[in-house]
Amino acid sequence: MSENKLGRCGASIVAALVFWAAGAPSVARAEMPAGITNTKTITYCASISAPPLVYMKDGKPVGADIDLGDAIAAKLGLKSKWINMPFAGIIPAVLADHCDAIISQLYFKPERLQVLDMVPYMYSQETVIVMADQSPLDEPHQLSGMKVAAVTATNETSLLAQANDDLKKAGKKPINVVTFPDSPAALQQLQFGQVQAYAIPYEVGRFYLTTQPGKFKLGAKPYFRVLTDIGINKTHPELRDAISGALTSLEKDGTYTKIFAKWDLSADTLPLGN
Repeated sequence: MSENKLGRCGASIVAALVFWAAGAPSVARAEMPAGITNTKTITYCASISAPPLVYMKDGKPVGADIDLGDAIAAKLGLKSKWINMPFAGIIPAVLADHCDAIISQLYFKPERLQVLDMVPYMYSQETVIVMADQSPLDEPHQLSGMKVAAVTATNETSLLAQANDDLKKAGKKPINVVTFPDSPAALQQLQFGQVQAYAIPYEVGRFYLTTQPGKFKLGAKPYFRVLTDIGINKTHPELRDAISGALTSLEKDGTYTKIFAKWDLSADTLPLGN
């Protein structure tokens, strides 16, 4: 469960970064699917429950992902529309053309690249949070024998499964992984004492620690730094190109940097070298 595991998909990650930094087309010559052109709207699928990236506030979606998606739309001369759904449903939704793109802290995975075009826009990390009165862990394998919450179909569930494989080989008790449809539900179970820890993206965990001081603490140091991408149906390469070009333009004009600074996520920006 270390950053070294990224080596398994390093070639694909490098290719994705090169596409954005060097090969992405300009906004001016990018084309888009007819449906977007006709409505002048790009529709995003997201699980709007993972602050500070994407969450609801005063009845409206907010966060770094929302700001970035809106900025991409504006750069392309479009309006943006957001559809909220459980994380487990966002890839099937974009594959069925129920939305045009996913912006919802979607981690890079080789198997996802088989069905989606993926445009990287930030890094993410993992952690575990526990209640403030619990003892911290040195590393996630110490969750052995504990009941741990995670959101369905996320990278956390995969990493916990990998940890259980290691624990089984070592003759130790597995982690009892309990999945929930979204982050608020998982966090609530931690607060109620129904689980002993919550495996969560570091950015989301840090937000909870900051906004609810004295209630939670990090149960493990951040680990597994991974590229995070915008997901697009492979049948729409023109949309992939348009989004890539818009991202490059947003980086060059400073909008990209400003968005991540606003949400205290500057450490997660991609080093494009522009």
